[in-house]
Parts: sequence; structure tokens; C-alpha cells
Amino acid sequence: MSSSSTALRDLQSDLENKANDLSKLQKDIAKNHQVRKKYTIQLGENELVLKELDLLKEDANVYKLIGPVLVKQDLAEANANVRKRIEYISAEFGLIHLFKIWKRNNTAREKRY
Repeated sequence: MSSSSTALRDLQSDLENKANDLSKLQKDIAKNHQVRKKYTIQLGENELVLKELDLLKEDANVYKLIGPVLVKQDLAEANANVRKRIEYISAEFGLIHLFKIWKRNNTAREKRY
């Protein structure tokens, strides 16, 4: 009888560990989803701004909001800044993707050992 109760306790402990692992994964997925959503929105906004800047003539006035003040900015400088932001956001997407792959591989490796 004691061996079956020990086996039952072991199974219960294993089940609790698996449930905790699942909960952690669900939290990670939710967090990753929020980060991806944030970057997707930022990327879309910046791409829209870039399209708008491309429609402007060379001598157009461009203003950048810094705090409560609109500051005049050179069109070429504004274009370069938006392109850099798009590059940065795209790079962050790549890092998120690489981190997910790395984490998945490490989790699978840990379960094997």
C-alpha cells in the first residue's frame, strides 16, 4: 500500500510541476504577444510616416513634436530618423524571434536530460 501511495505522490508532484511549467509558458506567450503587438503597431505607424514624408516636396516644412513643442526639422533628417526607427523595430522583431527559438531549444534540451 505504501508503494502505491508513494507512486501516487510522485505522479501528483509531477503533474503539479507540469502544470507550473504550462502556466509559465502561457505567461511567456502572453508577454511575447504584447511585445510583438507593440512593435507591430510602432512599425505600422513609422511606415505610414515614411510614406507621408515621401509625398512631400524638398522644400516642405516638417515639424517634430518634442514634449509640448513642435520643432522644425529638415526633411532629409526626418526621413533618416524614421528609417532608423524602422530598422530598429525590425531588428527587435528578429531578436524576439531568435530568443523564442533559443528558449524553445533550451527547454527541449532540459526535458531530455
